[in-house]
Amino acid sequence: MAARAVGDPDLFWHLRTGQQIVLTHSVPHQDLFSFTRYGQNWVAHEWLSEAIFFLIFHAFGWTGLMVLFAGVIAAAFLAVYTTCAGRPYIAGLVVALGALSTIPSWGVRPQMFTLLLAAIFLILLRRAELRQATQLRFLWWLLPLQLLWVNLHGGFLLGPALIALTLAGWSIDAWLGRQQWSEARGRILRLGLVLLACLVVIPLNPNGLEIYRYPFQTLQSRTMMEYIVEWASPNFHSADFKPFLGLLLLAWTMIAVSRKRLPSSHLLLLLATAYGSLTSSRHLPIFVLVAVPVIAERLQEVAAGARWLSSLNLPDRPLSPGKLMINALLVVLVAGFVGVRLHQVASTQPETEATRFPLAAIRFMAQQHPPAPIFNYYDWGGYLIAKLYPNYRVFIDGRADLYGDLMDKFSTTVRGQGRWRQPLQEYGIRTVIIPPDSGLAGLLRLDKNWHAAFEDKQAVIFVRN
Repeated sequence: MAARAVGDPDLFWHLRTGQQIVLTHSVPHQDLFSFTRYGQNWVAHEWLSEAIFFLIFHAFGWTGLMVLFAGVIAAAFLAVYTTCAGRPYIAGLVVALGALSTIPSWGVRPQMFTLLLAAIFLILLRRAELRQATQLRFLWWLLPLQLLWVNLHGGFLLGPALIALTLAGWSIDAWLGRQQWSEARGRILRLGLVLLACLVVIPLNPNGLEIYRYPFQTLQSRTMMEYIVEWASPNFHSADFKPFLGLLLLAWTMIAVSRKRLPSSHLLLLLATAYGSLTSSRHLPIFVLVAVPVIAERLQEVAAGARWLSSLNLPDRPLSPGKLMINALLVVLVAGFVGVRLHQVASTQPETEATRFPLAAIRFMAQQHPPAPIFNYYDWGGYLIAKLYPNYRVFIDGRADLYGDLMDKFSTTVRGQGRWRQPLQEYGIRTVIIPPDSGLAGLLRLDKNWHAAFEDKQAVIFVRN
């Protein structure tokens, strides 16, 4: 399910940044790729992911990236499965529903590292609930994981947030008398020290203390919330979000009907991640990671009380030689299917690239060299960086956190609304590459100061006379 062709426009500027990091052995701190923000401060918070992107792509091409991230996504859900009650059948069905719920966010992107690391954090925190305070040394593994996370993706603050919510839940249960304070005190103290240590190691990255501010600036960015689709709330009218809606309703239904009390830490995690997922579809996978084990545990409770469902919870027993052969055959068949699927997806990459990006227009620019500076479509900025830098620098690309209010100017101009000419004049634009059905394309066709130098179904290139 996780193997898919690469169509994320941001991946291309990630690849170019990774190349820059690997070749120069340094992480950029100022913008290199645009002329509108050239030289301004830029927090390359995903630098390690970008270096990995480039190295894998350089060695194994698109297939290598597809395999790597399909593996990362699968590993995240395997981690969730290990924490679920009712294995294999009940747990398997609930994990499958959770996986279906998160498909809109899948891809070759740094965010998938956050998915995996969040799943590992939750495993360690859940196991800590079942251990005595003297058996929690494994919690210190969160420290190197946090250090890795802060260099892979900007979602690194999710790690301390998960720890803090768990710590608050443990404290509430101890205060309410659900746990003996003498037993809870050691556990709470140890987890509190781990939380403090995780916060302390965050500046151990190329951006230093500056990285503390980045997540909060992103969450408060008006332009990102307004223009980036995945930062908007999930659209439940879309079929993509139907599985998530079902999982969301199932989670709260099972909590309501269950006779088993939900630990405060689980409740706090569910409430916080549900709020995040309903506010922004980007955060939806984190709710799934938290909710799936809760649902599986309560479905297992229901199954234990229903005779016709109890067979789904078969005890482990030795396999007969015949069943062992059948299982071995199934494993071989699934492995063969995975190989065929990966080959099929990899073979469609050129078609995906040609469909989603202005491949022919980029070739025209590389051969004919229309004059700079250029005004480009937002979704194509990363692709232009990958294909035309350093001969051309872009007007804008997927780094919305860098461009800020320039997003408003871009939107007004590309739609042909209001003072649409102003950015073209302000930045001395001489070449425009945009979709042929955009409002700006229609206006420039009527403007005697511009002519269409190239046009196909994907893109049109206008050059100032």
